[in-house]
Amino acid sequence: MLRYRKREITLAIGLSTLAGYVDAIGFLSLGGFFVSFMSGNSTRLAVGVAGMPVEALIAARLIGCFLLGVILGSLIGRATGSRRQPAVLAVVAAMLAAAAAMAGAGLPEYATMLVAVAMGAVNTTFERDGEVAIGLTYMTGSLVKLGQRIAGALTGGPKVAWVPYLGLWLGFIGGAVIGALAWPFIGLAGLWFAALAALGLSAAAWMIARSARDADA
Repeated sequence: MLRYRKREITLAIGLSTLAGYVDAIGFLSLGGFFVSFMSGNSTRLAVGVAGMPVEALIAARLIGCFLLGVILGSLIGRATGSRRQPAVLAVVAAMLAAAAAMAGAGLPEYATMLVAVAMGAVNTTFERDGEVAIGLTYMTGSLVKLGQRIAGALTGGPKVAWVPYLGLWLGFIGGAVIGALAWPFIGLAGLWFAALAALGLSAAAWMIARSARDADA
């Protein structure tokens, strides 16, 4: 993350917060499955295969939707070049809005599937050389890097390189708390707020990209 500017790191933390919010809503809606945390769903799939086929099917469906989102986000990013971030996030906002509309129409199952697609796509926002540079929804990797950077700081390395990873984790936790608090009152209608947040983050990404182009001109 040291290769990214402060504004991009701030954007990443904002997206991690959004992911936490959405994942909490999805988790509560699905009764213990995730729309952005596929390690958890992979465990649920394995346990389900051992004797709970319905749960295995739910987990497999969510994993497939997430994977589809990653593919879609990567294709959008390759097609849009330097405008990758705002383009991907605009599509994420549209999918979250569509999911909210589906939930309002009495189709919560399809809504959560589309949310999983959106969360897969959001992870392609930050790519370098075709690889994800900043994982926005899987906090295990962020915690590992946080620990590594703290160890580096204690042994003479960069003193604050760990701070962005702590920010990602805290952002995710904060978003999840907000989502959990909102759930009893608004349920899946909370996805409308997620869509608006994604749209705002898309606009922020567009301004960051434009600023970078102006600086390079």
